Amino acid sequence: MRGGRLLSLLAAGLCLGLAPGAAVRAQSDAPAEAARAAIAALDDATQALTEAQKSRDRIAALTQTVQAYEEGLAALRDSLRRASQREATIQGALDAESGRLSQLLGVLQSIERAPEPALLIHPAGPVGTARSGMILSDVAPALQAKATALRNGLAELQALRTVQEDAVQTLKAGLEGAQDARFELSLSIARRTELPRRFVADKARMQTLIDSADTLAGFADALMSEPVPSAGAAASQRFASVKGRLAMPVLGQIIRRFEEEDAAGVRRPGFVVATRPLAIVTTPWPATIRYLGPLLDYGNVAVIEPDDGYLMVLAGLGQLYGEVGEVLPQGAPLGLMGGVEISDDQAFLIAAEQGTGAEASETLYIELRKNGTPVDPSDWFAAGKDRD
Repeated sequence: MRGGRLLSLLAAGLCLGLAPGAAVRAQSDAPAEAARAAIAALDDATQALTEAQKSRDRIAALTQTVQAYEEGLAALRDSLRRASQREATIQGALDAESGRLSQLLGVLQSIERAPEPALLIHPAGPVGTARSGMILSDVAPALQAKATALRNGLAELQALRTVQEDAVQTLKAGLEGAQDARFELSLSIARRTELPRRFVADKARMQTLIDSADTLAGFADALMSEPVPSAGAAASQRFASVKGRLAMPVLGQIIRRFEEEDAAGVRRPGFVVATRPLAIVTTPWPATIRYLGPLLDYGNVAVIEPDDGYLMVLAGLGQLYGEVGEVLPQGAPLGLMGGVEISDDQAFLIAAEQGTGAEASETLYIELRKNGTPVDPSDWFAAGKDRD
């Protein structure tokens, strides 16, 4: 009788272990692959930094290198966050299986200790023994599939942890490389002498405009009224032709849109973009620098003129590059955001894995004005159309 009971227990144990949704199912290795791709991108950025130092156009090369570091670090943060979430999912599934597997293991151990002849005896006689055997023959393949799924889950868990360990080393090099690239860029801009100038700023007149301005709109209108050489009609046509296709001047996320009310009930005619500290800000289109410096309560402000009748205001920077009157090419650096980048690798990993968004602590305000009137940046920037 004991052997039949053990056969029944085994069948019940196997069925229990195969409860719907209980098995750990092997899924795509996307988080680990994304992390490896981010690590490779940062390695490429490190190589690009070496090459940029030898480039004839050092500023353009270094700007692209800084952007490559920022994109690589952003991708690494995202992949680490996804890897952490995937690891928690796998670990939770394995923990949920532990109770079922313990019961099944107990049944198997009981069978192992039982005499072999007793296993053939079932309380219901030969028919019961046959039925038990049929149950076992049906369950065995499923048990094998379950064991394979669990093994795959454990393997993926180990792969994720290995990738995270590798990411720490790449992270250190990436943060140091980004810092070096920013330093080299600042040094190169300080030595720059070859930029064309559309006009030479009247510092006394500019100070008068700053002192008399009580709003950003008022200051922008005053700038537009200042006589400067025309950029030409052809340029205006070129700028209008890229409407809806402009690249964002900074790597970040739009958190407030045109005339969207903030927590204080204030509406602004522009974008507010959340960025990481020290993110580089560039010109989305060839433009003349009309103003650089602090303004009201906006922090450091850059006002550029991409064409006659247009002004683009970028407010909230921490460091500014260039001089008023210079004509910048598309993608030229205008400055860096403020703040202090997380330099400690463990703090970086914690912030990345938690995904709280606290690391995007800086905000850049972007306002585009046409003939003195603010226009919706969503109509001009490609990223502005993505409202997800």
